[in-house]
Parts: sequence; structure tokens; C-alpha cells
Amino acid sequence: MTKTSTVLTVTGIAVGSLLAYAIYFDYKRRTDANFRKQLRKDKKRVAKSQASSETPASSGSVGEDDLKTALEKVRNEEVPASPEEKEKYFMSQVGMGEQLSAQGPAFHLAAAMCFYRALRVYPSPVELIVIYEKTVPPPVFQLVMQLTNMDVSSPSSPAGTGGQGTRGRCAWLIVRRPESSVKLRNMRTIGYYDCFPAKSMNVAVKTIEVPVNGQPGTFTKKKVLVCTKDFEPGDIIYKEDAIVTALDMDLQGKGTHCSYCLRSMDPSTAIRPASDRLNSTYCSSECQDNAKTYSETLLFSLESPLPEALAPALPASVTATRDKAQQAFAEYLQKSGKAAPQLVARFIARQVSAETAKMIPPALRARGGSDLVLTDGGDYTLYDHLERLRYLEVTPSEEETKLLKEVLQSALPGLEQFVTEERHATYLGGMRYNAFGVYFGEGRDDKPEPTERPEDVEKTRTPCGTQKQVGAGFYAVSSYLNHSCNPSTRPSFNNGTAQLHLIANRALKAGDELTVAYVDVSQKEGEGITDARRRRRMEVVRGWRFPCTCERCANESDGVDEGPANDESKVSEVVRKVEGV
Repeated sequence: MTKTSTVLTVTGIAVGSLLAYAIYFDYKRRTDANFRKQLRKDKKRVAKSQASSETPASSGSVGEDDLKTALEKVRNEEVPASPEEKEKYFMSQVGMGEQLSAQGPAFHLAAAMCFYRALRVYPSPVELIVIYEKTVPPPVFQLVMQLTNMDVSSPSSPAGTGGQGTRGRCAWLIVRRPESSVKLRNMRTIGYYDCFPAKSMNVAVKTIEVPVNGQPGTFTKKKVLVCTKDFEPGDIIYKEDAIVTALDMDLQGKGTHCSYCLRSMDPSTAIRPASDRLNSTYCSSECQDNAKTYSETLLFSLESPLPEALAPALPASVTATRDKAQQAFAEYLQKSGKAAPQLVARFIARQVSAETAKMIPPALRARGGSDLVLTDGGDYTLYDHLERLRYLEVTPSEEETKLLKEVLQSALPGLEQFVTEERHATYLGGMRYNAFGVYFGEGRDDKPEPTERPEDVEKTRTPCGTQKQVGAGFYAVSSYLNHSCNPSTRPSFNNGTAQLHLIANRALKAGDELTVAYVDVSQKEGEGITDARRRRRMEVVRGWRFPCTCERCANESDGVDEGPANDESKVSEVVRKVEGV
């Protein structure tokens, strides 16, 4: 194998593991108090270990000249300047180092160089050395320590804060670091709503206190979406594109609707990719390119999820394994007929797309897939948005988790580590709680009737009823819209795609809460007020597990309530502790 192809192969493997490693590492560093406590205990021991390794020792076939050459190469590389650039650089180098370490002794020096580069920009190098000692293979860790000691002791080490040896640079970074990881995590959580939603959306997220059902004098906190300016009935408050969509499975492959934007179309004009496991169809080349960039290539196609310039041809055995995994997952999605598992898979794929885009020069990126801007400033990931939302406590089937992991692993080895049972359950519960149904006009009348028990039927936030939708979408801002049986707004898809337009139902003043109907709240012909109230409340309980406490339900009450006494939806532990909701 040539040197060029070796580098490209390693690059392809490393990108796959980056997301799993980066998210896990960053999460533990920011949120696990025991983890941080143990790091502090280990600092003195690591300092002694570093001092005792001042004289470089042999590590496999790596000689002192090789180490000097490697060190000189790293020294001559430009170090990112801004905190955001340093964080991205750190994540990419750690992910690459992890994967190179697994390739065998021939790659140990290259792996050590990656870990050493990450050490140069990390705010607390001593803590990072502790982590390296516990997680990096010993031969690679020894090389990292040798590079560190050579950098410190070398007479040619540049002076000054911008180019000093590692030990001096470490001290400078520790003095300069502005906050601890705990404080940083709190800042990311608390400061989030200063940036989100973007002010151009004309809305803001507020925290309010609401009474606990059946417990007089007891209150709890919840997030609500409010408008930031006045609106008249019929005004468009904002327009929002879906982060991910899922066409109803009974429509998939028919060519009547675009699998990306969900637009209605003539089957004779549909674009049909040759190797798509879901038999997706698209209304335009733009939608096809976006779908490929965000999820299709990773999940349902045998094309490489990396740009051609970085992805060598895969062996036939790898392609066969990937094909088998995709076929099995596609068959599962078709059989289940539910949107949430597909939304979860596409959301993970879009995360991967966002992370890999940061590592790839613009000239090498695939067509389509423009950046999704959800905030006014701040470096927030898609996970940051989903993490703050309410979710239902659900248990994915073992088969579903297994199939999804196999698809990810076959595409980018290492990525499957990201899909733990706990995270998969949280993602699935988040989609089930927050997804909106996409419908056009009065909705469709040809959706197959569900055969499951009523409490097991998947529901989406669809004012005309889930049976009327053509598909589902997940929206970052609209997820904060709470339910009301007398809603102040309504979602509209009158541009013919999954883009959600939020329309005012009545005159609104700045600061008013915005609500939508999650279910059909109309009173049907021949249905009394009491029966209509019971029906819609049962639908809310079955779909979202909370009792409706809106003014209309209170006014129409006959003294009998359906479902749980309290809201059974959840928020993440981090959000609960920091924000108190």
C-alpha cells in the first residue's frame, strides 16, 4: 500500500470514531464529578511519573532521531488561536490518535504525535496526561511522554508564551484558563438561551412556574415559547426548516412524495437513486444532494460517507457487510412503520455530517448540506439542542439498537460506540415527544389504519390528527411549543414542503405564550362537549403522557380526568440540576 493510500485509509477510519470519542470524552469531563475528583487526586502522581521519565526510553522500533524529527514537525505546525478552533483541533487530534493507536506498532509514533498535538492546546495538560495514562496504549503513552520531555529539555525550544516548550506552555495555559470544566458546562447550559432561538425567529424561550396537578400550593418549572413582538391573526410568526424528516413508510418508494422535503409530486418526475435501501424518491437534485449529505449516504447507500478525495475504494467484503446491515435496518423500519426510529437514525447521521464537515476543506465537501444556523452566536452542536428538550421514557427494542449500531459500524468503524442503550432511548423518547406531523391542506385520507393497541400507536404533534400526515419532522424551535386545546398558533405547511410556518390564531402581544394543538381538538359532528373533551385528552395522554391543564379543558370539566395526575415526560439530569426544570 502506498503512503498516500495509507494516510487516506487512516483518515477515513478516524473520522468515524471522532464523534463517539469526542462526545463521550467531553461529556465525562464536563458532567462527572467523580471523574474530575479522581483527576485531581492523580495530578501529583502524574507529575512524579513525568519527572522520572526525563530520559527517553526505547519504544519499539522508534529511535531518538525519529522522535526528534517528529517533534520538530509538530513544533513547526501552526496552533489554532481562538478557543473554538482549539476545541475542534483538540477533538480531531484525540480521535485520530485513538484510531492510529489501534492500527499496530507501525502507527504508534503517528498516534503519539496526534495525542501530543492535543496536549499543546488543552487547558489543563496535567489532567489530560492522567487521562492518557489510563486510556492510551502504554507504548504510545511512553512516546507522548518522551516527546514532552524532549520538548522541555531541547535547547532549541522556542521561548515566549507563543512558542515555549510544553511544560512552560502548560503552566501558561493553566494560569490563563478562564474557568473550570464545571463552570464551563454551566455556562454552556445557562447561556444557551441567550443565543437560542435566533432573534430573527421573533420568539424566545422562557421559564415559568406552573401548579402541580392535584397538589395545591405546589409549583414546578417548565419552558415555554413566547413571541417577542405583536402579531395579528393570520400573521406568520416564523418559518422553520426541519433538522430531520421521515416520510411515512406506506408512501416510501411510491414516488408521490419527496423523501427529503416531503413535497407532493408526480411519480413520473421522481428522481430515484440506484442504490437506496429505502427506495427513496426526490423532487429535485437539490433535495437528493441534501439527503445524501445529511443521512442517506451513511444509512441507506453504499457510497462512501466521506469525500472521494479522502475515501479509498472499500474492499468487497466491507461493502457486502455494509449492504447486509443496511438491508436489515431498512426492513426493520418498513416493518415497524414508525417515524421515530428513522428520525433518530437520521439525526445521528446529521450529527456525523456536521462533525466531519469541520474536518474537511470546503473544496472537498459534497454538494448540498448548507450549515444549519439555529443560534445567534455560540458554538452549539445538534446534541446541545436535543439535550435540553423534554423526552418520553421509552425502551427501544434490542433489535432496533443492534441494527442501528451495525449500520453505523459498517459505514464508519467506531461510530457505533456512540449509540449506547441509554442514549438511544433518550433520542427515541425525544423524537416521540417533539416530532411534528407534516400535512398539506386538510391532510390525507388514505393512511392505513393502525393495528396496534391505541396506547401503542405512534403520535406526532398534528392538529388534524396523526392519520392525516404524510411524514414527520423534528424542529429545534417548534419543539418548545406546548399543547393547548385552545391554541394561540397553528403549524402550517402551505409552501408544500416540510418547512413549518407558525401562524397566529388570534392577536398576540409581545410576551404571550405560543401554543399549538398536538391533537385534533375540534368537536366532531354528533359528538358532545364531554365526549370531545375526553377524546382529545385521552389522545394527549397516550401520545405525550401528561394531563392537559389548559383553560378550555378546565372550563369544560365534568370532574372526571383521564390519564396520569402529573406530566411523566423527562428532562436530562444536567438540565434539571442547572436550570431547575
